[in-house]
Amino acid sequence: MPLERLDHYFVYASDLEVSKRFYSEVLGLTSGPRPQFGFPGYWFYLDDRPVVHIGDDGFEGGYVYENGEHVISGPTGPVDHIAFRASNIDDFLARFDRLGVSFQRREVPDFRLSQLFVKDPEGLTIELNFFHD
Repeated sequence: MPLERLDHYFVYASDLEVSKRFYSEVLGLTSGPRPQFGFPGYWFYLDDRPVVHIGDDGFEGGYVYENGEHVISGPTGPVDHIAFRASNIDDFLARFDRLGVSFQRREVPDFRLSQLFVKDPEGLTIELNFFHD
């Protein structure tokens, strides 16, 4: 049974509204339907798929259990960044400028690739890849 695709990633947000603004205004994802899990959060959609989930860590009733104990967060390993393929780099550059968003830019000429790196409100690096035809 092979893997088919990356489905989504989840970020514990210390301030849900700040993270919501980042994922919707800075990255341009659409906030959409989310099941009632018993704790606050948002789902953000790309091409009709919820690819980013955010939530706070104050929920009751459990989400993940480890050795019978409710685990809210903690060390999640050496995740460095999450990457999206994107288009129209000029739109992102203008948006980042308008919103005062700090970013790093890298050019990868061998792959005809421009990359932008931004931090979400929790410090997770988001990589945006723009391949040039």
